[in-house]
Amino acid sequence: MINDTKIFDTHESNIRAYCRVVPSVFKSCKNATMTDENDKLFIDFFAGAGVVNFGHNNTKMQEAVINFIKADGVIHSLDMHTDVKREFIESFVKNILVPRGWGEYKLQFTGPTGSNAVEAALKLARKITGRTEIVAYNRAFHGMTLGALSCTANNHYRSSSGVPLTNIIRGTFDDMEALETMKKQMLNTGEGLQPPAAFLIEPIQSEGGVRIASKKWLHAVQKFAKQCGALLILDDIQGSSGRHGSYFSFDGLDMDPDIIVLAKGLGGLGTPIGMLVNKPEIDKAWKPGQHTGTFRGQGISFVAGKVGLDYFKDEKLNDETKRKGKTIEQYLTKICDKYSDILEVRAKGMMVAIEFKSADIVNNITKKTYENGLIVGACSSGEIIKLIPPLTIEDEILEDGLAIFGRCIDEVLG
Repeated sequence: MINDTKIFDTHESNIRAYCRVVPSVFKSCKNATMTDENDKLFIDFFAGAGVVNFGHNNTKMQEAVINFIKADGVIHSLDMHTDVKREFIESFVKNILVPRGWGEYKLQFTGPTGSNAVEAALKLARKITGRTEIVAYNRAFHGMTLGALSCTANNHYRSSSGVPLTNIIRGTFDDMEALETMKKQMLNTGEGLQPPAAFLIEPIQSEGGVRIASKKWLHAVQKFAKQCGALLILDDIQGSSGRHGSYFSFDGLDMDPDIIVLAKGLGGLGTPIGMLVNKPEIDKAWKPGQHTGTFRGQGISFVAGKVGLDYFKDEKLNDETKRKGKTIEQYLTKICDKYSDILEVRAKGMMVAIEFKSADIVNNITKKTYENGLIVGACSSGEIIKLIPPLTIEDEILEDGLAIFGRCIDEVLG
């Protein structure tokens, strides 16, 4: 039966969420569009929560993966050596690390999700320092497993843990005064606040509503981390792979992280991969097999991910991302100026947030976008819509999607 969701309603867990906002049964997708079983075409401004940066069924990746499978390539390999892993590592080192002066850094493949990678980073920081506490920030999102969830700020996610989420010092994001207060509390032995194992930061908070850390604050945290013997961990899971017009979200800020956490767009085609980029002196703390995981050798992700890395051999994609991002930002800014119920537009590259006065307004808008064939996602506490289309979206599709979005806002607020 066409678009029949009964089997999901009957047998799939009540935990499902995205399908409640977009209740179609999809059968195909290409670049920035998805088609349901009624042949209704949707423009995708969500890109799998940032996984599909290079578009659904990217043709180059599709061809590479098909050839890999036809050649009986090694799809699963734990952490054994494979030819496609070698090619992925070579490309990441050449295209991403060497230009930044990080050619000696180590790549640690973790379990397949961002949460797995965050857990590995926390474990490594605690192992090196012998400390337990992690400084994480308000509005942060780092994942749903217990360690990552402890660092996540949103109580909607934290409330289902079933156990205390401990060993976290909650800092205030991009706030110099709050940082100075924390420094005094940690450096003054009479204050009772112990230095942490690490400071865990999203340079641009994605789920938190596209909140962009200033260079001044990031450098102050980095300096204090070194001063108190803590590691600096940058969670760039959603912000990397070109989303902001450069490979990392923090490019150009002269940052010197001890660990970078990656996942989502790293696998290119949409298959999972999680990875840490570790300073060599940090990585030495691991003993073989001390942190493991069955799904670390993802052959399809290595193949498609290597194609994704090829986009960063030059600045063509980054320049296009900046241009398209400016188009989105300017369009939304004009809408923002029309309505008092819109508080702010925040943007960098092709990640743009538009913040409304209430989650009810957003709920009404997202119902209309679905009806009109546009997929968008709410974030933070539901009062923000975040637009993250595939970076490869065609100009005409982008313009059509923005027009739909604008009409839906007008219908709700006009």
